[in-house]
Amino acid sequence: MERIQEKLIRSAMPELDTLRGLAILLVLFFHGFGFQFGTAHLPRLAHLFVVATEPGWIGVNLFFVLSGFLITGILLDSRNHPQYYRRFYVRRALRILPAYYGFLLLLAVAPGTGWLDHRQVSWQFIGLSFVYLSNVTNFFGVAMQYGALWSLAVEEHFYLAWPFVVRSLSRRAVAICALSMVLICPVLRAIAFRRGAEYGAGYTWLVADGLAIGSLLGLFSRGWLADRKRMKWASIFCIGAAIALLGFGTPFGILLSRTELGGVLRPSALNLFFAGALGSALLIGTGNLKWTVQRPLLQFFGRISYGLYLFHMLAFDFVDHLLGFYFHDPWSAIRDNFALMCLRFAIAATLATTTAALSRKYFEDWFLCLKERCAPMAGNPSATGRAALRPPAINSTLGLVDVKG
Repeated sequence: MERIQEKLIRSAMPELDTLRGLAILLVLFFHGFGFQFGTAHLPRLAHLFVVATEPGWIGVNLFFVLSGFLITGILLDSRNHPQYYRRFYVRRALRILPAYYGFLLLLAVAPGTGWLDHRQVSWQFIGLSFVYLSNVTNFFGVAMQYGALWSLAVEEHFYLAWPFVVRSLSRRAVAICALSMVLICPVLRAIAFRRGAEYGAGYTWLVADGLAIGSLLGLFSRGWLADRKRMKWASIFCIGAAIALLGFGTPFGILLSRTELGGVLRPSALNLFFAGALGSALLIGTGNLKWTVQRPLLQFFGRISYGLYLFHMLAFDFVDHLLGFYFHDPWSAIRDNFALMCLRFAIAATLATTTAALSRKYFEDWFLCLKERCAPMAGNPSATGRAALRPPAINSTLGLVDVKG
């Protein structure tokens, strides 16, 4: 049989949509089960299922690595374009801002309808989120009132600053800058831990190493790691090192992040693992077994991942409100009943998925059509292409990166 081997970096990389779909489903199941009911007293198998969803928050780490990889690729492939900044920022704005600000409007109005009993969203929080400061609202005396927005703020900070780094510095200097971020973020987490601060908070300076590792992979995959054999061994090293770090570090609290060592190194291990997983997906996606990493269902969720990430927590709030019509104490009823827990998840997930799909088709795509009019891709943005789906990083990031730029 003829051996199929395409270039690792292509204009369309559908295997990345699969990874994006996996990432959003991890987050969806986490918020639907483990986040709320991880300590519930349930039958053995049901309890094991709920506990298995508790690590689903790592989907955000995967999104960060994807975003760093894709955005850096887009920037590198267009760094000599005369309208480098205009094209990047206009295209990113058309991908991200319409859905984001539309959602903020919904978030501001919805609590007043009485459909969201327990979620109070202040105008202060909306205002800070409007300028992508939702991950640092506590510095302004405002509580985090919609958790899903913090990671979008981190990615937006990356989008604002990283283009200047890539355009202004040589490739080697860009690599040094990214590597510095990989090394500095753990140090800052250690300092936060020792000072009794929130070392696990979503502050940009504490979590940017995920984006930086993805950026390194995006940079080297267009050079030294363009060779399949080198990419294979680099991916094996990353995955092996991450597993070893988590495994051998378990007695020291790394796996559960309950010690200083865990708070500092667990995020690094996860980012390293996902960098290896991303490299492996590129290899498999360009070989005879590409069908294993190009799964239509996961790619569908990858395509709508941005909207799904925005809406899913609001969908759970809405279903909880409906359950209040049937149960005097909905939370107690759900915690003790796995079937009801699953029904809640099924309704909310269906509602969120439907909303995200409709938003993508009838709202977001309209703005995406403007990208070629307002900031055409002229030339040869070789690499990142449309990654099948909107943003390779969750539609641009948490999607949020549109592989097409």
